[in-house]
Amino acid sequence: MRSAAGKPAFLVGIDLGTTNTVVAYADAADAADAQAAIQLFGIEQLVAPGEVGARPLLPSLRYHPAAGELAAGDVQLPWPQQDVEHAVLGAFARQLGAQVPGRLVSSAKSWLSHANVDRQAPILPWGADADVAKVSPVAASASYLAYVRAAWNHRFPDSPLEEQELVLTIPASFDEGARALTLEAARMAGLPTLRLVEEPQAAFYDFLQRRRATLRADLSGSRRILVCDVGGGTTDFSLIDVAFDDDGAPQLTRSGVGNHLILGGDNMDLALAHLVETRMAEGQEGGMKLSAARLSQLMERCRAAKELLLSNDAPESATVTLLGAGSRLIGGSGSVAVTREEVAAMVVDGFFPKVELSDTAKKGRAGIVAFGLPYAQDAAITRHLASFLHQQQGELPDTLLLNGGVFRADALARRLAETLEHWRGQPLTILHNDNPDVAVARGAVAYALARRGQAPRIGGGSPRSYFLVLGEAGKDHRAVCILPRGSTSGEEIRLTERLFALRLGRPVRFHLATSLSEAGTPPQLGEIVDLDAGDYLRLPPLASVLHASDGNDRREITVQLATVMTEVGTLEVHCVAEADAGQRWLLEFQLRGEEETQAETSSLPPRVKEAIEKIERIFGGKAQKVEVKEVRQLRQHLERGLGGRESWDTPLLRQLFDALQLRARGRRRSAEHERVWLNLAGYCLRPGYGDALDPWRIEQLWAMFDAGVQHHKDNQVCAEWWTLWRRVAGGLSSEQQLRLLDDFAFNLQADAAQRGSRPVTLVNGSDDDMLRLGASLERIPGAYKAEVGAWLIKRLQKAEKKGEAADTNTLWALARVGARQPFHGSAHEVVDSATVAEWLAVLLALDWKKVEPAAFAATHLARMTGDRSRDIADALRATILARLKAVGAPPLWQTMVSEVTQLDEANTKRMLGEALPPGLKLIG
Repeated sequence: MRSAAGKPAFLVGIDLGTTNTVVAYADAADAADAQAAIQLFGIEQLVAPGEVGARPLLPSLRYHPAAGELAAGDVQLPWPQQDVEHAVLGAFARQLGAQVPGRLVSSAKSWLSHANVDRQAPILPWGADADVAKVSPVAASASYLAYVRAAWNHRFPDSPLEEQELVLTIPASFDEGARALTLEAARMAGLPTLRLVEEPQAAFYDFLQRRRATLRADLSGSRRILVCDVGGGTTDFSLIDVAFDDDGAPQLTRSGVGNHLILGGDNMDLALAHLVETRMAEGQEGGMKLSAARLSQLMERCRAAKELLLSNDAPESATVTLLGAGSRLIGGSGSVAVTREEVAAMVVDGFFPKVELSDTAKKGRAGIVAFGLPYAQDAAITRHLASFLHQQQGELPDTLLLNGGVFRADALARRLAETLEHWRGQPLTILHNDNPDVAVARGAVAYALARRGQAPRIGGGSPRSYFLVLGEAGKDHRAVCILPRGSTSGEEIRLTERLFALRLGRPVRFHLATSLSEAGTPPQLGEIVDLDAGDYLRLPPLASVLHASDGNDRREITVQLATVMTEVGTLEVHCVAEADAGQRWLLEFQLRGEEETQAETSSLPPRVKEAIEKIERIFGGKAQKVEVKEVRQLRQHLERGLGGRESWDTPLLRQLFDALQLRARGRRRSAEHERVWLNLAGYCLRPGYGDALDPWRIEQLWAMFDAGVQHHKDNQVCAEWWTLWRRVAGGLSSEQQLRLLDDFAFNLQADAAQRGSRPVTLVNGSDDDMLRLGASLERIPGAYKAEVGAWLIKRLQKAEKKGEAADTNTLWALARVGARQPFHGSAHEVVDSATVAEWLAVLLALDWKKVEPAAFAATHLARMTGDRSRDIADALRATILARLKAVGAPPLWQTMVSEVTQLDEANTKRMLGEALPPGLKLIG
């Protein structure tokens, strides 16, 4: 079928799943027909060497073969391949990954929502050897979509996929970053124009479409429907409320969406893999342990066994076999039998335990990490459901729709239904899902039909009202409604009654609040409410810097606010120029954060104005006669009015930094001015993040880096320069940190001749300055960190040869450089565990009773993360733990080595070199 000019021939739904990618479609010409057929698209893929078959499920897997591993004929597809890595995708990739460890990319979708790694960096397969080609989570996701596009265009050459009406599904709980990266993956795949729909909604749209003829009867007794979608990598909960119009037709409104949970079938496979691994290791000396790559391979085998043993007419047992890999094979035997009862007990009771409604999800101090992914701390899906329902207003759901491949197992579906019935104290209506594997893709097409008015549509209107806080946040309790509860998705609302002055090129900040519960008629647009008189939640502020399209940023314009609730659950706010509505600036809020807790709105000390006046007096534009002593004592003067600087919280620190940055030129007046400015600026912006405007502040600060210092011959000025960059390193990009590394290397390695020709803009730094700086660069590649660590080890060995005590600063730096759990860097950039094991051998040669910092460093090098690609070997861990116990090391240090835990305030301060601002916590 050929697409008419400008019109799509098909409506296409794509479920880019963690486990499988599924495509469904309908003829656009038949969209007006209530009986329009939605079909599954058979995706041609390699199913064996040289054999191509069309299947409805494309496993979301990539296998990266070694050079010469596969013959060209083995991987030939019916269309030209675009993948430069020559990766194998789909069913054959699964077969190859089960045979060869460390070359299979899986769960790319889960990585998209993992904010603690660089999701656009080539990090997958996680923990693979250096000779294995790697891709980013975004690129991997894009490759699956590109594959689908190639397969579609091969079958429908006259109706290219990119010209059709496309709907791509995402988890309802995806945060804004994950949604944006999903759209970026689609653009990379050549699919720039599409709509997003949440997966639980898509599953319900599939039900509506399949049951359209009997829908009134099916939903006659339903008032609130719970859609529970447990996929391979994520768990999603959504509530849909049902009302009936005068004609008895159901009116559907989404009223609740759960938080993001990396919890699903992958976790069940991992739990089973741990059981099998334990049995394979029985009788082996030292309890040998699989590598991350081998464990991933075992997970694939356990997935197949799980699906077999939880299926209808399942056998009594199944054998899990792990192919040999020389000395790395556990126990010399690669086969273990698991029974149906064992799997049922582990999966059903472990992930769907019988709990009371009051038994909400447990929140530990550290999340579970496997293959680098931070899985949910509590594996009990029923407890997460209890937590979700506690957060919602109104009655418990009376109707249940289950979706996701795990619910092919009747035991899991029964357990969840029984739990909800127990909470309600009465029977539950179960909506039939005939095929959970494909329902989301079919539902995406049904959603496209609904948009055309050919099927019932779910209202995604805002379940809450949103307000703009007037006056100063934390002081003013009045707010104006900018989005009333029930506002229709996709319809923009302009707040014409209020005008705002917007300074282009400078920070703009808005404070929002939302209603937690509303009885009766919701506030209307523009209505003023008292935040102290109702149940309201103040949200974190939105802050941004907006620029003029013509580059003329040095002006102020008058704007109005226009708001819209998008169909994927974000509130978009535009600043619209009053004089020209064509001038618009988008401010986008993500309203379903990981932690919807009360935002801290600290009141600034009353003497802030006086403090800023002191900064103006020292660094202001008009030169004033200020004694050197007064410059030196600026910090003490500030502390007299504001309290000790250790008590300055982030809002106060950033206001002081802004005052300093605005007067940065004044630092050049004298060496004393420059020392004080650098010291205070670094202290007030540490650790480089924690406030919404910090990226902009870092941008302003970095602009002065190339110019260096004015008083470059003053050693203290040079030292303060490097202290500033160490303090704010957490806010610097990897490129900026690499630029610092260049100066680090010059200061350590340059000979006398090179130092003589040093440009004055390259600031001199002592070994100690460089030691502390180099240890703080967590975003540089692990190989570079290994070089820094090697330099530190040489310092230790040199001191030992001279009979000198090990340097405390060197040991601290080694702890930072080789840390298993970085503070601000990506987990894929840590030093490899083999190198860290060599460093630990050096530390073990020291006397930890006499050199306590050696025990501190060893603790961080041996710290357990739960990620086998980062963790040291068990035998070495036991040695470190025994030594820590023998020297009476603090209990927390021992716990850090023996289990996954989080640093306390004292150890965070020691590790960072100084305390974080009060109220700012690092999540590790």
